Amino acid sequence: MGIVAGLDSSPDFTRIVVCDSGTGAVLRQGFAPHPVESPEGGGRPADVDPQAWLLSLGEAAGGGLLEGVQAIGVSAQANSVVPLDAQGNTVRPAMVGGDKRSQVAAADLIDALGGREAWAQAVGCVPQAAQPVTKLRWLARTEPEAAARTAVLLQAHDWLVWQLLGRPARRTTDRGGASGTGYWSAATGGYRPDLVELALGHHAMLPEVIGPADAAGTTPEGLLISAGTGETQAAAFGLGIGLGDAVVSLGASGSVMAVHHEALVDQHGMITSLADATGMHLPVVTTLNAVRTLRGTAELLGLPDLESLSELAMKSTPGAHGLVLLPYLEGERTPNLPHTAGTLAGLRRESMKPEHLARAAFEGMLCGLADALDVLRGRGVDVRRVFLLGAAAELPAVQAAAPALFGTQVVVPQPSDYAAIGSARQAAWALGVSQGTLDPRTPPIWQGAVAQVLEPGEELAVGQAVRQQFVSVREQTHPGALRA
Repeated sequence: MGIVAGLDSSPDFTRIVVCDSGTGAVLRQGFAPHPVESPEGGGRPADVDPQAWLLSLGEAAGGGLLEGVQAIGVSAQANSVVPLDAQGNTVRPAMVGGDKRSQVAAADLIDALGGREAWAQAVGCVPQAAQPVTKLRWLARTEPEAAARTAVLLQAHDWLVWQLLGRPARRTTDRGGASGTGYWSAATGGYRPDLVELALGHHAMLPEVIGPADAAGTTPEGLLISAGTGETQAAAFGLGIGLGDAVVSLGASGSVMAVHHEALVDQHGMITSLADATGMHLPVVTTLNAVRTLRGTAELLGLPDLESLSELAMKSTPGAHGLVLLPYLEGERTPNLPHTAGTLAGLRRESMKPEHLARAAFEGMLCGLADALDVLRGRGVDVRRVFLLGAAAELPAVQAAAPALFGTQVVVPQPSDYAAIGSARQAAWALGVSQGTLDPRTPPIWQGAVAQVLEPGEELAVGQAVRQQFVSVREQTHPGALRA
């Protein structure tokens, strides 16, 4: 069929993979950091000039990387807002990332529409500080002049696609990206312009939502640009997950997502109902405490890194001699306990050893993520296999405990640029449809991720007993929290 490229513009860098459109084999790769200065005190900036993304893209694509490419797919960081004026110029820098300054705005929006259930029914999610709709509320309250000038709203991948196409009058997005905004419903497949007005204070133009296999357009040079999507949806597409699969991502916080055949409405707000990049749905449940639990425990025990913590934990046994850690160190989202703290239960003389605390930290983190999996299972989501992502997925203590605690097969994919690969796969799909060789309802079949497969095996009964002990402590400490 040809050669395609996938571009992933993450918060920190741009990665590009060039692939054979028929097999998915990676032919070439490019990389460049984003030329963005960290704010004073470190961390990631909340405001970024979008031109930095273009500069990084140009550097990553240098040296003839895109020679012979026929189509490009674009993914980019989620929860970004690029506000444009009526002429298409940026009103202010893009608002990106987990923007804590919008927390009050999120609470305002929840109250303004009539509560969490009203939002869940409207768009399948409850406003969080990071979401675009919440950023718009913050903008209207904090920078009213900039808000008044805002006439068009794009996300990062929408803006990049628009730039690659030469800034045409038509602006597009995809279902996956639109579903994360807080003003588009995966259940109805339509925008809620009234929610934009509620947040921003006035109407704004929104990009047209096109289908998963549709092309956003063609450059003057004849290069096809596919619909694009969010980084999460692109990574899921790159991994090749389908019905029966879930992805557990181990970052500082954790997330669990699974492919499902319909949008889910959760009145408690624990499920964010996203669309995926294929026409299906991608419900997501988030925990606030994942690898930060491990890092905090390593610091407490005076260990230099997570590898040392894992080595220590492996000296203990399943159940950590009765120690149970509820890892709610920064409050928690699943269950919804924003102002709580962590709990260490089961202290006895024989359990008060460093290796047992280390083991309890790993088990507590994984049991918290198993709670998130159970939220999805409780809504009818089939989970027969779990893909475990993140650097911590390689730790022996994680791999030893995860299959039994999750109660299913665990797949640990080889580290790769899955978001960029997913974007390339989308480009191959759009290219095949344009050439008449692929069905717009069926994405191209590419070779799956190379992975290590872990089975629960004989440890399943022990793991489930450990999980039940965790649930018992949670219920004693926070009765009904996961059901409320």
